[in-house]
Amino acid sequence: MSLHDLIEPNAILPSLKVSTRKQALQELSERAAEVSGLPAREIFDALLQRERLGSTGVGGGIAIPHGKLPRVDRMIGLFARLERPIDYEALDGEPVDLIFLLLAPESAGADHLKALSKVARALRDQRLTARLRATRDASGLYLLLTQSPTHNAA
Repeated sequence: MSLHDLIEPNAILPSLKVSTRKQALQELSERAAEVSGLPAREIFDALLQRERLGSTGVGGGIAIPHGKLPRVDRMIGLFARLERPIDYEALDGEPVDLIFLLLAPESAGADHLKALSKVARALRDQRLTARLRATRDASGLYLLLTQSPTHNAA
């Protein structure tokens, strides 16, 4: 599984304007609804439920919100580059400016964990995140995410 398997070109938000974690999750839920065909509220509720367990801000300015939904039939990823960093209650206390949202089928089990691991591993690459932060257009972000040398790393 690569990031190419998780994300489509229409699932990239190159300059998301939000000021809070909740607002970011709402905006991402709206776009995820367009990509998946599921109700935005259902997606938002699943993401909020997961955030209540602890922030998905993993550090280094990166968050990986995720949730499992019964009507999702495949892994769905979305990527947002925020216009300005926001407080996300991340593990390291740093504001977040890169968000990779992941939705999984309720029955995904280990595949969900593998996908989360793949995303986290890719976004730990500081060269990649620097390029993501410098890129302003959706097509460029998509290419970086899907054609990066880290996207097939084990």
